Amino acid sequence: MPETGASPLPQTPPAHSPLFRAEHFVWLTARVLEQRLFAYHFLNGGPDPVETALDAYRNADGGYGHALEPDLRGPVSQPLHTTHALRVLDAVGRCGGQRVERVCRYLTSVSTPDGALPAVTPAQRGYPTAPFLPVVDTPPSELLTTGPVVGLLHRNEVWHAWLFRATDFCWQVVESLQVSHPDEVQAALTFLDSAPDRSRAQATADRLGRLVRDRRLVALNPSDHAPDEHHCPHDYAKTPASLARPWFTDDELSRSLDFLAAEQQEDGGWPTHRRRWAPTTALETRPMATIEALQTLRAYGREVG
Repeated sequence: MPETGASPLPQTPPAHSPLFRAEHFVWLTARVLEQRLFAYHFLNGGPDPVETALDAYRNADGGYGHALEPDLRGPVSQPLHTTHALRVLDAVGRCGGQRVERVCRYLTSVSTPDGALPAVTPAQRGYPTAPFLPVVDTPPSELLTTGPVVGLLHRNEVWHAWLFRATDFCWQVVESLQVSHPDEVQAALTFLDSAPDRSRAQATADRLGRLVRDRRLVALNPSDHAPDEHHCPHDYAKTPASLARPWFTDDELSRSLDFLAAEQQEDGGWPTHRRRWAPTTALETRPMATIEALQTLRAYGREVG
């Protein structure tokens, strides 16, 4: 008999199903954190092992480092690492309590004068860093970082003094976007999908969707594009509940999901479409992409195993 409090026995996906093949890939290649996230999402695992794995990346200042976000190496806390940590905590229903209070104190300590977050602080200098994430003495506020953090905190009904000005920053930037790029749009969506003012969020998302289509920031026929040069409808509308779902017709989304399912590779994992700059980061991000692909397919009722 299992000990009291032991994790439930793992579920076994059908042999040769997409989930079975992905599980083999994750055990073969993933960090402990992604292994435990995979077990949580697909194998009846619990949240405690995920939290334990995430703790290895936490620093005394309340932030996270140690290459939690693979594009930033080194031990120091950074806003992008903290964004990643909040996504993990949200995924397992643990985005609250004293842990998040400590996170908010860290966010306050690294905020820009307008109350928002930079992507990278000067503390990163001297450690290996992706070339597209410059380290400067006075970094600007970034929606790329602030939007997801604010959205995730609102989603979990976290209230902290830091949120007030950061929320205002997000509204100001998102409502004034005229030219953007897919990563920034995704950050805006994470904010809008959980912003407390739902009617304002809906109106802003409608305008953002028109911008995405008008600026051709989405590949509506993904198979016609080079693998590393596209963002598909499913990259924006990750679940049917997203405000991005009405941006696309049923046929457009169906083609996108067909393409996503077909991207599973021979080794069982999905490719990463992040910019490649170091062998280690390419290896570490593929299990993340694999978990995300399976979650998206499952959210839309696609059979994964």
